[in-house]
Amino acid sequence: MDFKSKFLAVGTILLLFQNGFAQDVKKTEADTIHLGKIIINNADFRKQVMQVDLKMAPVNSAQDILRKVPGLFIAQHAGGGKAEQIFLRGFDNDHGTDISVTADGIPVNIVSHAHGQGYADLHFLIPETIKDIDFGKGAYYAEKGDFNTSGYVNFTTFDRLENNLFKIEGGSFNTMRAVTMLNLLSRDAKDKNFYVAGEFNYSDGPFDIKQNFNRINVLAKYNQWIDSKQYISILGSTFSSGWNASGQIPERAVAQGIIDRWGSIDPTEGGSTSRTNLAVNYRYLINENEEVSSNLFYSRYKFNLFSDFTFFLNDPVNGDEIEQTDNRSIYGFDNKYIHRYALENSKITWTSGMGLRFDDIKDLQLSHVFQRDLLLNRLSDVAATEINMHAYTTMDWKIGQWTINPAVRIDHFVFNLHDRLNSIPAGQDASATRVSPKLNISYAQNSNLQWYLKSGMGFHSNDVRVVVQQQGKEILPYSIGSDLGVIIRPTKNMIIQPALWYIFLQQEFVYVGDEAVVEPSGKTRRLGADLSLRYQPFSWLYIDSDINYAHARAIEQPRGEDYIPLVPALTSTGGVAIKTPSGFSANLRYRYMDSKPATEDNSVTARGYFVNDLVLAYGKKSWEVNLLVQNLFNTKWNEAQFETETRLKNESNPVSDLCFTPGTPFAVKAGLSYKF
Repeated sequence: MDFKSKFLAVGTILLLFQNGFAQDVKKTEADTIHLGKIIINNADFRKQVMQVDLKMAPVNSAQDILRKVPGLFIAQHAGGGKAEQIFLRGFDNDHGTDISVTADGIPVNIVSHAHGQGYADLHFLIPETIKDIDFGKGAYYAEKGDFNTSGYVNFTTFDRLENNLFKIEGGSFNTMRAVTMLNLLSRDAKDKNFYVAGEFNYSDGPFDIKQNFNRINVLAKYNQWIDSKQYISILGSTFSSGWNASGQIPERAVAQGIIDRWGSIDPTEGGSTSRTNLAVNYRYLINENEEVSSNLFYSRYKFNLFSDFTFFLNDPVNGDEIEQTDNRSIYGFDNKYIHRYALENSKITWTSGMGLRFDDIKDLQLSHVFQRDLLLNRLSDVAATEINMHAYTTMDWKIGQWTINPAVRIDHFVFNLHDRLNSIPAGQDASATRVSPKLNISYAQNSNLQWYLKSGMGFHSNDVRVVVQQQGKEILPYSIGSDLGVIIRPTKNMIIQPALWYIFLQQEFVYVGDEAVVEPSGKTRRLGADLSLRYQPFSWLYIDSDINYAHARAIEQPRGEDYIPLVPALTSTGGVAIKTPSGFSANLRYRYMDSKPATEDNSVTARGYFVNDLVLAYGKKSWEVNLLVQNLFNTKWNEAQFETETRLKNESNPVSDLCFTPGTPFAVKAGLSYKF
């Protein structure tokens, strides 16, 4: 189906929705959260807009959690259990190298990970438990440290449940999902809440080799006000997952009929992973102007991944399958102090914090294996520790229509490595420090127009195996960036946010997983423009769109050979949501990614795509039925694409071409929810 046909089909669907359900809007608009109630010069502006997004177009899968961030794209290319590849602001973040991700104060990014620096696997989150999604683009935020170059995302789960919930879903490719959320305390209990949530997922997927994807999630959260000044929250969660994967397949293998689009060259790819989290948050209100808070966290993490990127390139007999293993514990805390000052003509909010993260890496291994079962060669085998201590201070000074926010952050890292293969004893260490100043200024011209200028430095850390090898030199490359933007409310029910931005990165990192190293790729420069639109003409109708342009180049390379592979120049996401007082809702989403260079000279191009999803739901007070249609028009698209040198079993010489993972075809999933 061509673009024109898709456009007409979408228009027809929207017209039917309008004609069929407009009569339901005669009920009061107070029943629905509304964009018109948002104050644009409020410090919580981003969170308020996200709340409207979540209410009008709620998340329906683990992938949707990240897709709610404007301008952020993801790609899955390993059977559903591997962390998604993330694209944001001209960065192919791999699995998290240049985006900081946290959840309930727990860092999600894994430093010195077996598969990729900053690996951020969010599959331990249950979508129905997400209360808030906070995000920011650029490196302008004092509380955010390592990996905060393209931006950050923070997820917060509910403190309390309005209702108990039981949900069951099933659909294409033998997909099954069940969710349960239960309050464990009486609703009459004052100032305290305790609930548990559980999720089970299974899918065979569309591939010729069944994915056998399975995942179990459990979350428990308790919180209470001890007295009028003291609050405590305790969170525990655990998840485990296993899967088979088709991997990235060469285009020539499909063209030659060796396999079809849903086939695989190595049918034994896949893996397993698990993570258990514990977090304790304490808050003390000293007085009406002062408060302190502390967050302690612990994570137990395991990861085992089997991949085959090159097939028979290096080993023509056994193949090139590798196993990556990660086994660690993560300990840490964050403390924060806030003091508010009311002066004669201005207000100041001063915030300072400090914290520590300690990764105790018991096993970090890379092995050459045969079909998962036979170890052929141990390529890397280390144990390590990594400590990140940080402190920051920031001030929000509101004077008249101006808000001035200077800040500075300091991070100190200590790395220690024990290389079991090369007989490097424990105690081989290195350290480094990074200072990151920031300055943000905004001007509220009136209640419907606010200008802002953001600027600051950020950084990303390197893998401990590279750090020790380089003896601690050039291991915390910095970024410098700036945003110039405006928030406009042309009408009460519309918000428009255009912005121009720039990012310079001292050292681009490219992780080479099959060699257990992070390759430095030189200085890079990115500049671009974002346009965000939110429009809610009626309480029941919500329209959103984000258009993002990025021009990304390597500075030290000749013109024409300075492209940054896999960085799209143009992306856009958005949709139309209908939510009537009668209980009917519909959400038609789109995502568009332009073609992007797969090589530095742009001689190989990764094709873009335009994909639509549709969610329909109808519910009353205690129950709801929903229907999710992925890839509504059955578009043939490639989700992940890489230019790779490979060799097939029948080939005498290696070939460099595009390898890809096909995107989800037309798929349907139906569900039933019961609240009590």
